[in-house]
Amino acid sequence: MKLIILDQTGVINQCSDTFIRTPEEWIPIPGSLEAIARLTHSGYRVVIATNQSSIGRGLIDMTTYNAINDKMYKAIHHVGGRIDAIFFCPHTHADKCACRKPATGLFDEIMQRYGVNLTNVAVVGDSLKDLHAAAAVGAIPVLVLTGHGQITQTCQEIPFNTQIFADLSVVADTLIGEE
Repeated sequence: MKLIILDQTGVINQCSDTFIRTPEEWIPIPGSLEAIARLTHSGYRVVIATNQSSIGRGLIDMTTYNAINDKMYKAIHHVGGRIDAIFFCPHTHADKCACRKPATGLFDEIMQRYGVNLTNVAVVGDSLKDLHAAAAVGAIPVLVLTGHGQITQTCQEIPFNTQIFADLSVVADTLIGEE
């Protein structure tokens, strides 16, 4: 099974300093939806693993989070793509849970659900949390320079085997081209 794991904000949709609080604030990064469609058509199962502390902070409720995801699902479907599943952590850093990246709980759930280990699976993110969680489970950490990626690129704590790309579109083209 071909699998790719994406962070949501900063990889698929644009970041906001005040969190994405409504479906109207959810704006895709140019080319990200089409990249997901290309991955889908190439046989990839596209999965999202995302921290959503806006829920734990009381900034949005599950109904709003579901409405935001519904907008995303429809936009991706409109261009011919598909998200197979969303794994999310609703907690804040203060909760010290096992699922908030850089902890690996979300990835443990993905491995259990799909019956795979994540060796050689690309995990695409824009933050150190994404990269460290990927490295901790033996996946391939992939940094995109969208979202907070350009700032993250300057950090010395990036895992040694991190691959760096301009955006999700280039990641998709590279993965599909390697087949």
